[in-house]
Amino acid sequence: MKQNIVKTRLSNNQPVLGVLANSTDPTVAELCGFSGLDFYMIDGEHSPVTTAQVQDIVRACEVSGITPLARVRGNDAKLIAQYLDAGVMGIMMPGVKSAADLRAFVQAVKYPPAGKRGFGFVRANEYLQGAMSQADYVQFANDQILVLPQIEDREAIDALDEMLTVEGVDGFIIGPRDLAMSMGYYDGQSHDEVKQAIGGAVNKIRKAGFVVGTTAATGDQARSLVDRGVLFCMNTFGGLLKSAATDFMKGRQSEQLTNGTV
Repeated sequence: MKQNIVKTRLSNNQPVLGVLANSTDPTVAELCGFSGLDFYMIDGEHSPVTTAQVQDIVRACEVSGITPLARVRGNDAKLIAQYLDAGVMGIMMPGVKSAADLRAFVQAVKYPPAGKRGFGFVRANEYLQGAMSQADYVQFANDQILVLPQIEDREAIDALDEMLTVEGVDGFIIGPRDLAMSMGYYDGQSHDEVKQAIGGAVNKIRKAGFVVGTTAATGDQARSLVDRGVLFCMNTFGGLLKSAATDFMKGRQSEQLTNGTV
């Protein structure tokens, strides 16, 4: 178990920028790390990534100095344990709609006495061959792992006040697209009602002392969010690639304009 640099930065009120990726290739994670991003979020919900592949992706993150996190497809304690045992240092959980959902999530992530996570001789604790005793590792893991429920349903907005009282949570990640869909806006989150719901949630979460996170499609959007107190900003790997490719292609477009071919 390594120190969670992302959690340390967030604890110091510093922003973190990262990517949500659905690739099964560890090289992608390695490249993201060498590019200087803070975290690499393995997308275990909308991807073909299997738990058997998670371990190699985590290794690539460790080599390149990026913090490995994961979005797990369901609030299943055994599935969550497999990701954590492989060395993932934080879990983002989709579909959390109530305080009961959130308590179950926390219980799955934390070892006793804070939770009910089962103990195994696994990669995350160096197969209990490292310098830490079992007791030291259990405490260290409970302190280091990020617990990040996603707010992406109308029901979650309605239950937010109660969810903010659940212990063991580090922050809340707002999923604007799914939230808009749950509110009946199937074309995106640009509607005033959705914006008001997101703004109200951000204010409540920050006032309660938790980290707020959401998606940012561009660097300008990320800067604007950070200025509003949103410290956890996430793009997709595909989104970053498209932005870079679009910017790169401007050179060809400029040449075409100069030559009169456009």
